[in-house]
Amino acid sequence: MFKRLKPYLWKYRVYWISGFVLVILKNLFQSTGPQLVREAIDTLAPGTDPSTFPLYNQIIHSVELQLGVAIVVAYIAAYLFVELLHGIFLYLMRQTLIVMSRKIEYDLRSDFFSHLQKLHVQFFQYAKTGDLMSRLTNDLANVREVLGPGIMYTANTIVAFIYVVPMMIHISPMLTLLAFLPLFLLSFAVGRLSGVIMTRSQKVQEKLSDISSAAQENFSGIRVVKSFVQEATEIKKFENLSHEYIQLNMSMVRIRGIMMSSVILTIGLSVAVLLWYGGSLVIDGVMTIGEFTAFNFYLAMLIWPMVAVGWVINIFQRGSASMKRMNAIFDEQPAISDKNSQNNGHSDIAGKIEFRNLNFSYRDIPVLKNISICIQPGMTLGIVGATGSGKSTLVNLIPRLYAIPDGMLFIDDRDINTIPVSVLRQHIGMVTQDNFLFSDTIYQNIVFGVDNPPTDQVIWAVDTAQLRGNIEDFPEKYETIIGERGITLSGGQKQRLAIARAVIRQPKILILDDALSSVDTHTEDEILKRLKVLMEDRTTLLVSHRIQTVKHADSIIVLKDGAIIETGTHEELVEQKGTYAVMYERQLLEAEVANI
Repeated sequence: MFKRLKPYLWKYRVYWISGFVLVILKNLFQSTGPQLVREAIDTLAPGTDPSTFPLYNQIIHSVELQLGVAIVVAYIAAYLFVELLHGIFLYLMRQTLIVMSRKIEYDLRSDFFSHLQKLHVQFFQYAKTGDLMSRLTNDLANVREVLGPGIMYTANTIVAFIYVVPMMIHISPMLTLLAFLPLFLLSFAVGRLSGVIMTRSQKVQEKLSDISSAAQENFSGIRVVKSFVQEATEIKKFENLSHEYIQLNMSMVRIRGIMMSSVILTIGLSVAVLLWYGGSLVIDGVMTIGEFTAFNFYLAMLIWPMVAVGWVINIFQRGSASMKRMNAIFDEQPAISDKNSQNNGHSDIAGKIEFRNLNFSYRDIPVLKNISICIQPGMTLGIVGATGSGKSTLVNLIPRLYAIPDGMLFIDDRDINTIPVSVLRQHIGMVTQDNFLFSDTIYQNIVFGVDNPPTDQVIWAVDTAQLRGNIEDFPEKYETIIGERGITLSGGQKQRLAIARAVIRQPKILILDDALSSVDTHTEDEILKRLKVLMEDRTTLLVSHRIQTVKHADSIIVLKDGAIIETGTHEELVEQKGTYAVMYERQLLEAEVANI
């Protein structure tokens, strides 16, 4: 996992280097405390010459106090001073390393989100939103724990052992060996369980993603769920997922319990050895009471690092599983890039679009076949066809929402793959049948992608989309919040707001993909009248199932099974009495029946 994290660790190297220095200083003063306790006890022991101890020679002999009181006061003061420094460096250690982990978390989250923004549309069509959210939140939190507590406690454990073990050996090599023998049992238990923990941690994260995805899909489709009276079914499905998640977590709890029990048992065995063998050394006069007490302190110093071993291993295993899930997204490469782009100083687009023998497949399924058509700047092209005929796919190729081979689509006689995506999309306004609006004000949704447009430009866009009357009726006018935190717009209002958002940019290429399907015919006529002025000097593609919408286009193509089967003006296509004419006559009949 650290291969991906190397750049972040290098960026914040000052933090972790400083953190490691603070770990060393913290353990230095922490390990000094037991030494002072040993000296104090042995100094006060009957029959002991105080002058043989360093602290006495340095401080106590110069203080005119009763000897016993002076010794106690001096050692208390020294011990408190050492513990004060220990506490200060402990605080600084935690602040430095935890802050580092938070900064890396921030950068990693930003990079992860930025990478998602670069991925192609097809990725999001098949990726589950809940799963992506889980990786962006829960998995990232697990990785942060590795970079913060994981690194901090690992470093602390290593340094503590480096400081403490030599001091324990100095007191009694044999007692140290016997006290640490149980650690071999701990190493064996940890080695056996670590692989299981990593595998199950990954399963737990995947199941949590499934739960997030299920909840997100249910909330998004709550109207469908209620319409089909499927609340009980959805609840049962969610409960089953939750039950599976709990079972996986319970298995993790059992494994962690075994690991922690192993650690506690190891500590208990070490203490038992200390009392048995160390006590006999004191009785035999080989070890002083002060040394025995200091040894006990040193062993106690290692209790938390020993307990942390199991916890840290769990953190690393869980973080490794989470980083693996995040890497799966980082390893996704954008299907559309600017590597072949050649800006050549041109940032403007006239609007000429030409398809040359275009063949397009999606996941090895042919979608468009031998499409050849030239759309001159300022021309309006109508596109009609049955559902699934390839209409939306055709227009989605123009802003490069899908990757296509070279030499099949040209903008202003330039291969579309040589035009930077940002330059291309800057000159394209697109409105689809199902438009997404942000949970923000109406104003912010309209000006999305445009920096500080003039007020008259906003009003013009709103009037073009026939939306001013609706906005004036809203309580806060343009500042009315829509979406999850505000009012709910109708389908027609959403489409008109999306039209305003598209035309405010005054794009050279305007794509309306069934963008008027949710408005009534009267409103549609009014919008088309306003758009006609805009479309005079802009290339426009009108995709619709309504003949009424495209009949005034300069040219119309009819798609069937991904191929162009008819081309011409409205009058020419009606005279051909082909598919277009049949559609037109049927829609006229439907309109007459509806008016009866």
